[in-house]
Amino acid sequence: MNRRAIAALTARSLFAARSLFATRSLLAATSLFAAMTLLMAASLLPPLLAQEKPGTVFRVKVDMVVLSFTVTDSKGRYINGLKPSDFRIFEDGIAQKVSTFAEGSKPALQVMEDGTTRPMLAAEKPAGAEEADNRVDPYAGTNVFVLFDTSNYMYRGFVYASDAIADFVRGLDRADSVAVYTFSRNLNRAAPITRDRNEAVFGLRKAVAGDDAALYNALLLTLRDAAKIPGRKVVIVFSNGPDNASMVAPDDVRAVAEDEGIPIYVISTSEVNKDSVSATVFHRIAQHTGGQAYFARTWQKQVEAFESVREALGNSYGITYYPAPNPNESFRKISIEIPSDVGHKYRIRARPGYRPRGGF
Repeated sequence: MNRRAIAALTARSLFAARSLFATRSLLAATSLFAAMTLLMAASLLPPLLAQEKPGTVFRVKVDMVVLSFTVTDSKGRYINGLKPSDFRIFEDGIAQKVSTFAEGSKPALQVMEDGTTRPMLAAEKPAGAEEADNRVDPYAGTNVFVLFDTSNYMYRGFVYASDAIADFVRGLDRADSVAVYTFSRNLNRAAPITRDRNEAVFGLRKAVAGDDAALYNALLLTLRDAAKIPGRKVVIVFSNGPDNASMVAPDDVRAVAEDEGIPIYVISTSEVNKDSVSATVFHRIAQHTGGQAYFARTWQKQVEAFESVREALGNSYGITYYPAPNPNESFRKISIEIPSDVGHKYRIRARPGYRPRGGF
């Protein structure tokens, strides 16, 4: 092949390569333009639809209200065996329809339209029942969060306090789940929510004494954790009382517990007349959440206080309902009535109300 033929062949090859490159570039540019056009069309689609169908955005509230309470007679004895039909629930005077009902550690019952009840879970044990026993069942028992003060205020009675909590954990009903948190300046999640009592006690025994006490910070974080767990919840605070490191106010923490429907029981190791400020705060937090405050300076009194809390949990009632239409967007007052003749003599301990969440 002569030089002229080789040059001609090379020129044709270069022209073909350039043409192929130009074609690919054009295709790539075309694809990119098409993709950008589709993206622009997609971004414009919602406004166009909104203009075409105005007024189609709704704000709906689907939050279920959880209500835990106890019923006692004039002598402080718990009243058991009441049924959903024995109660009337009102929210700002508006009657509410009960969705579920539970007593003590028994599984919750679904309340039907005609007032009859049926179990929330099937009676038969599922496959792998051994594993199922360790799961947290939202329809049975109570999720108990123990918040243990390990600040320098507790140095003197630290070991006795730990023993009292361990005995309480071991004595909980088999259906109950328990978490153990400790705090000084910071919160320590020593044992997450579990039905394994050994795991909870092991986490408790790892607790060490700290420095300053940030009680209300720790209580707020505990409430946030508890609120994520379905079913009935309760927080038990074991503390000496003073708080010298929190960034949140006790009334703000109380409002969160009140709105979430989580009763708070407080066991203080200080004497009620030695720290009047803490005593007042503890009483207010307990009263407004449906719990109770105890002042137990000695180890024996602390054990008695835990026994009282355990008894309250075993004799409590749990009701849930979806609020009927109510224009009130601020604090809604809850009232529980037992309309029978003897029911008027009973005392009901429950939270007084809650603030609804905003729509979405």
